Amino acid sequence: MFVLYGIAAATTALLLTAVLAALLRAPALRLGLVDRRQRQRRVPLSGGAAVVLATCLVAGAGDWTGFAPLGEGVGVLLAAGGGVAALGLVADAWRLKTRFLVVGTAVAAAFVVPYGDTGVVAGVVAVGWVTCVALAFRALDHADGVAGTVGVVTAFGVGACAAAEVMDGLAVLLSVLAAALTGFLMHNWPPARVALGGCGALFAGFLLAAAAVTARAGHDAVTGAGVLLALTAIAAVDALLVLLARRTAGRPLLRRAPDHLAHRLRRLGLTPQGVTVLIGVAAFAGVLVGTLVHLGWLSAQAVLWVAGGVPVVVLGLWRVPVYGRPGEGAVRARARSRRQPVSSVQPPRRSVESPLRAPRRLSSSQVSGPLRVRNG
Repeated sequence: MFVLYGIAAATTALLLTAVLAALLRAPALRLGLVDRRQRQRRVPLSGGAAVVLATCLVAGAGDWTGFAPLGEGVGVLLAAGGGVAALGLVADAWRLKTRFLVVGTAVAAAFVVPYGDTGVVAGVVAVGWVTCVALAFRALDHADGVAGTVGVVTAFGVGACAAAEVMDGLAVLLSVLAAALTGFLMHNWPPARVALGGCGALFAGFLLAAAAVTARAGHDAVTGAGVLLALTAIAAVDALLVLLARRTAGRPLLRRAPDHLAHRLRRLGLTPQGVTVLIGVAAFAGVLVGTLVHLGWLSAQAVLWVAGGVPVVVLGLWRVPVYGRPGEGAVRARARSRRQPVSSVQPPRRSVESPLRAPRRLSSSQVSGPLRVRNG
C-alpha cells in the first residue's frame, strides 16, 4: 500500500506542477515576475510557485489522510521550507537584498537541524551549510534546465539515503519533490518557458540540504561532510567558481554577471541542451558516490575523488573568459559589420558638385600675397 501511494503521489505531483506552471505563467508575466535570459527573452518565474504548491499539497494530503504520515520532524521541515519559499517570492517581486535572504534562511534552518544527533557545534555548522546550499541552489537557476535537473538528481539520492535510515516520511517528501521538479522541467527545458526564481530554488535547495543533514545525523562527522559535499557538488562548484572569478576580477560579489557554470560551458561551444545534460551527468556522478558511501557500498575514501575534483573543475573553468576586455563590444560590432553581405553594405555617399553651382570662393587667408596683387 505504501509503495502504491508513493507512485500515486509522485504522479500527482508531476502532473499538478506541470499544470500549475502553465496556468501561473500569464499572471506572472502581467505582474512582472520575470527573469531576463540572454538579455532579450523574458522568462516568467511561475515554476517556483508551482513546485512549492504541488509539493506541499501532495505531501500534506498524504499526511492528513494517514496514507503516508510525514512525522513531526518532517512536518516542521516542510513548514520551514514553505517559509523560505515565501521569502524567495518576496525577493522575486521586490528584489529583496541578499542579507535578508541569508538571515531568513538561517533562522529556518535553525528549526530543522537535529541538534540531539549532531551536537550543538556541529548543529551550528549544519545551519550555515544548509543556508549556503539553499543560496547556491538559487544561483543555479541562471540557465534553462540546470536547477531543475540538478534538483531531481539530488532529490533521488538524498531520498535513497533517507530510505536507508528508515525515514519513510522524509523519503516520501523527497520523492514528491523530485516528481514536482520533473513536472517543472517540462516547461523549463531549453528554451525555457518558466523558471524557478528565488521562491522555488530556495525551497528546493533548503529541503534537499536539510534532508541530507537529517539523514546523515548520528554518523561519523568527517565522512558525513564528504557525503554532503558529494550530494551537492554542482552547487559547490558553481558558488566557488563565481566567488573566485568575481574576487580576482575586482567585481561586486552580489551583482549578477554571466560568469556561472553554464555560462562558461556555453563559452566553450556547448549548446543549451548540451550544457544541461553535461551538468546533469556530473551531478549524477557526485550524488551516486555520496549515496553509495552512505549505504556502505563504497569506502569513505571514495568521496575524496569528488572533493578533489571540485577545485580542479573550478580552476579549469575559471580560465574561461567571460567578462571580456574594455572595448571588446565595439570590436565585435565592427567584425559583425564586416561579415555582412555585400548587398547590405552601402558605400559611403560622396558629395557630387553640380556644374551649375558657382565655385566656392577662396578666403583671403587661403590666397597668397602675389596672387592678391595680380588680381588687383
